[in-house]
Amino acid sequence: MRELLASIRARSALLALESTAARAGDAMACSFGCSAEFEAAIIRSRLAALYWRKRWRDYILDAVIVTCCVLTLVCLI
Repeated sequence: MRELLASIRARSALLALESTAARAGDAMACSFGCSAEFEAAIIRSRLAALYWRKRWRDYILDAVIVTCCVLTLVCLI
């Protein structure tokens, strides 16, 4: 009985080690075919961040628009 339990434990440990090794190999694989693709992806991500990031000018413009709307409402009332 002990030998059967030891065999089951060893088999499950071996399967766990095998699946962990397979996942580790997948994690180290690169999804880009060459360095040019990798550099292009980095450039695209930086450009996207540049266009979508709010700058201080945007906050000032938002404040001016809100102020104008509030003043217009106050004048109408």
